[in-house]
Amino acid sequence: MSEIVMEAARLMDVLPDADKEFAYEFIKKLVLAWDPDYTKVTAEEAARISAAENSGFVDSEDIDWDSIGTDE
Repeated sequence: MSEIVMEAARLMDVLPDADKEFAYEFIKKLVLAWDPDYTKVTAEEAARISAAENSGFVDSEDIDWDSIGTDE
């Protein structure tokens, strides 16, 4: 989590509950306006996705479990 996000959370925490709810709804509207279907990724998320894709990890669905241990 970035410093600015943590600071925003700290600032929101000092607000009265009604204002916390208003701030939350405002932030939610900003996010939905920026990415209405939640398909965009941040630079940090893109780096994490790239690292995962290049890690050598193999999805279990890509393994032919029936052929493990055979000479096929």
